[in-house]
Amino acid sequence: MKKIGLCLGGGGAKGFAHIPILEVMDDLGVKPACISGTSIGAIVGALYASGRSAREIADLSLFPKPKGLKEALKSKDLGKLWDMIDPDLGWNAKGLLKGEKVLGFLEESLKVKSFEELDIPFRCVATDFWNYEAVAIDSGNLLEAIRASMAIPYVFAPISKGGQVLVDGGLTNNVPVDLLDDDCDIKIAINLRGERSTPKDKIPNALDAVFHSYDIMMEATTQAKLESYPVDIYLHAPVVDVDVMDFHRAEEVYQQGLPMKHVFREQLEAALWDSCT
Repeated sequence: MKKIGLCLGGGGAKGFAHIPILEVMDDLGVKPACISGTSIGAIVGALYASGRSAREIADLSLFPKPKGLKEALKSKDLGKLWDMIDPDLGWNAKGLLKGEKVLGFLEESLKVKSFEELDIPFRCVATDFWNYEAVAIDSGNLLEAIRASMAIPYVFAPISKGGQVLVDGGLTNNVPVDLLDDDCDIKIAINLRGERSTPKDKIPNALDAVFHSYDIMMEATTQAKLESYPVDIYLHAPVVDVDVMDFHRAEEVYQQGLPMKHVFREQLEAALWDSCT
């Protein structure tokens, strides 16, 4: 079997579109030899590297969309989502959310605590806030590394570790293809950039300006990275009008990502065949 490297990009709630990609790999009976990821890509990547199947990851993360307010208030699945929200209300708050409840959910879901316990070698990325540098992490405390990789500034409190203040890896390396092993026969990268249906001549409001500026920066660094580290299969998730924090739309985002399955399956099968000839 040829050595496959899988890179899962960051993008907040858009990360549910990674699941169809994993479903194809499971359907074909193909496992990556190494995985890299940033932010939500780090979460999904770590779950997959721990031995979870695509179906199990979907069961853990896909919350059915309630049909109305009454159903929403009764929804147990929506309750699980609220249970992961822990606002930081102190005078010296470092972010809107502490992120500790997310860690609790991940600890229960992963059932491992270190990189060394994973079934598949895995690397994730955080950003050294004060030194403007990407920080690759592939050993030690897995939960702490994921928590650092997903620490979107102002949304989640940063992590202080080893004299560094670590925040979201998307600031410096949102699609970390450079962290895949050099000797991979097939390198795969999934970018969660998504699209907007907003008219191109519309002046953005304040919230759009903040989040879309973040997207522009991440896309620019991603394209520069891909020029230096080309991959064999590269896909944009066909997600439209989804914001970083739209986690309540998990099922909808997953459905938007489904068109990738056919395209990815064809490309992966072709790459596997070419590698054998």
